[in-house]
Amino acid sequence: MNDLTHGSIVRHILHMAPPIMVGMITIMICQLVDLYFVSGLGEAAIAGVAAAGNAGFLVNALMQVLGVGAVALIAHAVGRKDRGDANLVFNQSVVLSVLFGVLTLVAGFALSRPYMRAVAADEATIDAGVTYLLWFMPALALQFATQVMGSALRATGIVRPSMLVQALAVAINIALAPVLILGWGTGHAFGVAGAGLASSIAVFIGVLMLLGYFLKLERYVAFRPAQWRPQLRQWKRILNVGLPAGGEFVMVFVIMAVGYYVLSVFSPAAQAGFGIGTRLLGLIQMPALAIALAAGPIAGQNFGAGNGARVRETFVKAALIATAVMIVFLILAQLVPGLLLAGFSRDQETMAVAALFLRIVSLNMVAQGLIFTCSSMFQGLGNTRPVLWTSAMRVLTYSLPSIWLSTRPGFRMEHVWYLSIATTSLQAALSVWLLRREFGKRLALPAQEKVAEPTSPEPVAPPMREPA
Repeated sequence: MNDLTHGSIVRHILHMAPPIMVGMITIMICQLVDLYFVSGLGEAAIAGVAAAGNAGFLVNALMQVLGVGAVALIAHAVGRKDRGDANLVFNQSVVLSVLFGVLTLVAGFALSRPYMRAVAADEATIDAGVTYLLWFMPALALQFATQVMGSALRATGIVRPSMLVQALAVAINIALAPVLILGWGTGHAFGVAGAGLASSIAVFIGVLMLLGYFLKLERYVAFRPAQWRPQLRQWKRILNVGLPAGGEFVMVFVIMAVGYYVLSVFSPAAQAGFGIGTRLLGLIQMPALAIALAAGPIAGQNFGAGNGARVRETFVKAALIATAVMIVFLILAQLVPGLLLAGFSRDQETMAVAALFLRIVSLNMVAQGLIFTCSSMFQGLGNTRPVLWTSAMRVLTYSLPSIWLSTRPGFRMEHVWYLSIATTSLQAALSVWLLRREFGKRLALPAQEKVAEPTSPEPVAPPMREPA
């Protein structure tokens, strides 16, 4: 366990952010690698896998429910030096991860085709997306366990083990992708099904590796079967923090689905270019997101310890670092979009759409960095409802006008991308205002009134450093 209530906040952020970023980037690279090898199967396959991959945002919403709830409550317990509550929250989160994983499998197998019919432009794209989803669903279900274990470690200030496991799992996925998609070395090509299968195998191995770390090396939080009996009070604590944050990801899913829907009036190449562009944009935003995610446990531990001044300082430092990083990548996206997109498709129309999307939508990167930081701070404070409010506002101001524009004569795809810039900027301004208001309310209270009632504490072990 790393105590984040003392020492330089900037040093804590810079120590935690790189491993978080590496872990996220490796996952994003895995998705891009799938698109790269699938691109040889045709534009319908690219569009199908890209649109199907958007369903991952919806599953990520459920993952965030567990991850955010676990990070906030465990970080608060660590700040209070309440190891017993930290372990109880972790083990109840494990129980919820199993339940959510089963629900994901059932819903995925039942709803894959209706979802693809709602967002795809033609029958070939629908078939490709459904096939990919059916083989990819086990990966999504297993990621709930990975999310809970990684979140528990991050709440205690440890990020390196999760990063290493993710990197190894993604390396396995990348190695399997050409073998299973194109039949390299085997002569048996599974096509888009191979892309989903490669991911499912890799995630399964990653879960086993992270489980091994917990059983052999982790000491502050641990698996305790005696705490696996469902406790509705603990579930309520986790869900009260996690559900609004999960709702934020649902809003992202809606925005992405609307993007695919309004582009369905164009060719499959338009949806394929949009899919490639959104994933690349997500990749170059990862450093700022990693900075924000590093700030969350720092704010959470200090909030639990009743140190409001360090919570405020965490926001200021994280926002400044994230803004600087976003400006650098904004310049790259404006000057060399073609270089960033090189190799993802041989179709000129697809690449033209992707380049245009990247050049326009990258203009909202600074605002998006502020949104990331505010969201993570709300998570650290244990009140994620404002995040849901701002996301809902963005959905309303983006989705309805986008659908209306798509019905007008002379509609062009870049119209909705300019609208995205305006709505993202509005969300960023509202997020900062709500966070300042939250600081005024929550950080002025005594520590014992701010933190949820702890359970009976266990003896506190001396702080342990993150393993090398």
